[in-house]
Amino acid sequence: MSKNNIREHSAPVYEGIENAPARSMMRATGFDDDDFTRPFIGIASTWANVTPCNMHIDGLAREAEQGANAAGGKGIIFNTITISDGISNGTEGMKYSLLSREIIADSIETVVGCQAYDGVIAIGGCDKNMPGCIMGLARLNRPGLFIYGGTIKPGVGHTDMISVFEAVGQYAKGEINEIQVKQIEEVSLPGPGSCGGMYTANSMASAIEALGMSLPGSSAQEAVSADKIEDCQRAGEAVMNLLRLDIKPRDIMTKAAFENSIKVLIALGGSTNGVLHLIAMAHTAGVELSLDDFVRIGKDIPVVADVRPSGKYLMSELIAIGGIQPLMKRMLDAGMLDGSCLTVTGKTLAENLADVQDYPEGQQIILPFDAPIKKDSHLVVLKGNLSPTGAVAKITGKEGLHFAGPARVFEGEQGAMRGILDGEVQPGEVVVIRGVGPKGGPGMPEMLKPTSAIIGKGLGASVALITDGRFSGGSHGFVIGHVTPEAYEGGPIGLVQNGDQISINAETREMTWQVSEEEISKRRAAWVKPKPNYTYGALAKFAKLTTGAEKGAVTDLNLDV
Repeated sequence: MSKNNIREHSAPVYEGIENAPARSMMRATGFDDDDFTRPFIGIASTWANVTPCNMHIDGLAREAEQGANAAGGKGIIFNTITISDGISNGTEGMKYSLLSREIIADSIETVVGCQAYDGVIAIGGCDKNMPGCIMGLARLNRPGLFIYGGTIKPGVGHTDMISVFEAVGQYAKGEINEIQVKQIEEVSLPGPGSCGGMYTANSMASAIEALGMSLPGSSAQEAVSADKIEDCQRAGEAVMNLLRLDIKPRDIMTKAAFENSIKVLIALGGSTNGVLHLIAMAHTAGVELSLDDFVRIGKDIPVVADVRPSGKYLMSELIAIGGIQPLMKRMLDAGMLDGSCLTVTGKTLAENLADVQDYPEGQQIILPFDAPIKKDSHLVVLKGNLSPTGAVAKITGKEGLHFAGPARVFEGEQGAMRGILDGEVQPGEVVVIRGVGPKGGPGMPEMLKPTSAIIGKGLGASVALITDGRFSGGSHGFVIGHVTPEAYEGGPIGLVQNGDQISINAETREMTWQVSEEEISKRRAAWVKPKPNYTYGALAKFAKLTTGAEKGAVTDLNLDV
């Protein structure tokens, strides 16, 4: 064993005569004698050309490798997978999305655990690979940090990915023609980076920075920028510092740190997926976090960011005025954040924010706390006889706080899309999309196409949508997801029939199914559990192992051990 404890994992595998075969293998990759004296830093890259979110991350990984090498480590790049929700949304492929989070966490744990790396840097650029990276870091609990790949630049005419989805609905309504849809399609995504609003990728990047697991500023940088290159280089130095200080992810990811993360997510008007992912990340870090924590915290935190999808501005415009650091400084000064939480700089959150300057005068993206977009959280947890263990809505107040109407029920997303685009769905109705939960889908796919079609068809203010599936961070309108228990498990959402009255009250956080207990009992007695959609392969394994959405839809909680 090396006397230097910063090599506690690599030294037993690569030092001594008996480990000559391991060294020989690494020499073939370019190692020399000096490299074997350095701490091994695994760099988990989510590079792939399957999506613009990650197409540049190979270059960022090389920058992080150079940073680690310059700081006295030996960087070793390896890849994990990524998929694109933006491509698979509305198709059978979308069922693999949430599953990919678990595969990413599994693969990072597997490579680092097998290859005996002392520290870890994980780089993600799309919404599932980001919590997947954090979950991998938490499982391993070796000094490490996360790098966000960065946001995409705005498209021509202030367009982004959601502009394309909503154009489909506008076409169905007759507002624009096919040529105009193609024009929007061609200009909305100008290059590398994650979707440009406060959708799930930018929401999770901000939440991870607030958690303390990425360097200050990492969440608010464009993918193609000098700042992002510097962020990656600094990460190499930072992980070596964490090794020297023996600071591990679970030292940083405490209950107080998760509460900071939730508060920043709320202030930014972030994605409902943040609820699912933060609960999953907390589970992996050994921290108790539940929907009740979001309710408790949300009562005191206002929404102050006027950002898409509910607001006007894109992430690049927030970056231009200083990103999220000035917001966090405001929140700290107002007593909203716990400044004593440790971060990957080796310093506390308060120390990191000490010299941060406020936003420039006249900016209109981040509003004052006394004049917010919403005085409390937009992430509304609803319970009631339709969602006994909870559902999650994103309600900024612009959609209204109450809705009531008859149910229009669809088994799955494809039927719902046809119903919306063909005019079956009428104003005043509550669209119910079921059978798309973690087990039933399986995979809890996002309902971005239906919500975008509703907005594009001009129904955003006149219909509500509830589902046991998820929503994209780009979804907006009166939408409620994560309804639990899910239909596949016999939850009440699986018993709803067309015409049943449903009322939703975001102020009292109740979702009520206006059907008598006698009728509900009758329907439950007649209910037959659906056959699984997959009986082998990765989706079948996910369906077998996953928890409900209220527990983060993780796959290592239901193990019989």
